[in-house]
Amino acid sequence: MVLAALVAVVVAAVGLVAFSAVQWPAFNSSNVTRALTTVGQVLTLSVLALSVWLLRRRRATSVARVLSWAGVSGFVTVTLGMPLAATKLYLHGVSVDQEFRTEFLTRMTDTAALKDMTYADLPSFYPAGWFWFGGRVANLLGMDGWEAFKPYAIASLAVASVIALVLWSRLIRADLAVLATIATTALTVGYASPEAYSAILVVLLPPVLLLAWGGLYRPGETGSGGWGAVVGTGLFLGLAATFYTLYLGYAAFAVTVMALVAAGLAVRAQGSWRAALGPLVRLAAAGVISGLIALIVWLPFLSALRTGTLSGTGSATHYLPEAGADLPLPMFDGDLTGALCLLGTVWLAGRAASSRRAQALGLGVVAAYLWVLMSMAATAVGTTLLSFRLEPVLIVLLGAAGVFGFVDFARWLILATSENPRVKAAVVAVGALGAVAFAQSIPHLLAPEITIAYTDTDGDGVRADQRPPGAAAYYAAVDEAIQAQRPGPRSDTVVLTADTSFLSFYPYFGFQGLTSHYANPLAQFDKRAAYIESWTELQTPDELIEAMDATGLRGPDTFVFRQSDDGYTLRLAEDVYPNDPNVRRYTVTFPEKLFEDPRFSVTEVGPFVVVTRVG
Repeated sequence: MVLAALVAVVVAAVGLVAFSAVQWPAFNSSNVTRALTTVGQVLTLSVLALSVWLLRRRRATSVARVLSWAGVSGFVTVTLGMPLAATKLYLHGVSVDQEFRTEFLTRMTDTAALKDMTYADLPSFYPAGWFWFGGRVANLLGMDGWEAFKPYAIASLAVASVIALVLWSRLIRADLAVLATIATTALTVGYASPEAYSAILVVLLPPVLLLAWGGLYRPGETGSGGWGAVVGTGLFLGLAATFYTLYLGYAAFAVTVMALVAAGLAVRAQGSWRAALGPLVRLAAAGVISGLIALIVWLPFLSALRTGTLSGTGSATHYLPEAGADLPLPMFDGDLTGALCLLGTVWLAGRAASSRRAQALGLGVVAAYLWVLMSMAATAVGTTLLSFRLEPVLIVLLGAAGVFGFVDFARWLILATSENPRVKAAVVAVGALGAVAFAQSIPHLLAPEITIAYTDTDGDGVRADQRPPGAAAYYAAVDEAIQAQRPGPRSDTVVLTADTSFLSFYPYFGFQGLTSHYANPLAQFDKRAAYIESWTELQTPDELIEAMDATGLRGPDTFVFRQSDDGYTLRLAEDVYPNDPNVRRYTVTFPEKLFEDPRFSVTEVGPFVVVTRVG
């Protein structure tokens, strides 16, 4: 795994540097990068085809393994890196969810401590694992967090993909492992890559489920084998706990379902309830391992939770888009993904009794559907389990099963035709062309996210599509205005602004977050919103300063307002779940007279008004 990861890092680094060395046209206004992406995909798939051929014939197997690592990591790099070559931003730019993710990476670049992305004096609530590593890499390379986001996201997904390949190779035949890896990697890139830190878990999940089933269900074995698989499962669950809470919940649920099924099968086979202890003890062991790893990032928040107070409104689980109100059935979509998932569904059903691979993947699919149903049921009590985010997981699991189904069907067809070489060639051609067809469709699937990466204004104040930038072009001047009044580390200053993308580029702390759904529960989002609104009703600077000091919170040192005819405005948000959209925007206006005092410095910067408390 270490060697594979090093190969992936080298391939990703060389590829991304090479892409950035040329002045490419924007993806959303030219087809040049799309065409070159296809060329790169065909080349990397050809390298993978060569590695499969060598592995099947057991020739130069060490070379074949290195080629497979290079091919998988190269596929990820070219599929994501080439369409984004002319922008410094990652998929979805710094809009909506990507805004707070970029803010988090900026925070972890500024400090190695597990601090909250927005709020001063609070530990991080969101698992910081992926962001911490990215922040340390950016800090080491001397890059700003926002600028490191794209290369780090691509490289980390490339590394995860080759680690998945190594894991697959320990569980199934080496050549089949390459096929399973490239299929699940392509599906992950197509359907999960905008959320890079969760995509890492998605691509690893299918082989981990096989690993977990191998550790939990060991029919006919009386020894103590399988503990390596249990440890590996615990390590993955621990990784999930440090990266992404939702996928930790799903993965733990799926492994628990596996353990219960394994316990039931053991009881039936041995005729004694004591037989259930083995799988349950192994489940508990995996849980202990994952819990210890989880404490690395969760302990500071859990410690603060003992004395802190949770926010009374808003929640990350208060979101129910249309996709979360229906059962995801990708096997009935009329495209290549649907066909592969349909083949996978048929294979899972047909091989459930005879294939441990089918059992493991099938239980993962069953767990996903149970999670979706539980999420729908939870809406009755005012929350959800965010089941819509499991759709990429479901697609990847069914896609992995589809690869095995295709291989089994091809084997049957070849045997049925007495190993006719023309049939063999036809099967290989169909598989290869299908792989190329899906690969070149990935930029189409990601076109909206790629376009936003070109239309958003980056931290240099530039829009990559060469059109006039947005208000973020003034952020550098806003930063200069703040630094002029409050020199020193930016992390010593708390900024109240509705333009929260400013915090994605500069590591100031914020007094209020984008929405309650992304806010630390200990931050008292609802109370902060009430304080801000109450300040607008005050009449004098003395009243404002007194009110700010009386909150018991670390108050704002600087305000970054928008200018209006009525005064200085902030556009805030409140949770209105169960409505969809689940956020209502509203504007509050501060009278200018509140800041007409020597204790405040007022500077106009483009569309912004920067007010800094200096006394």
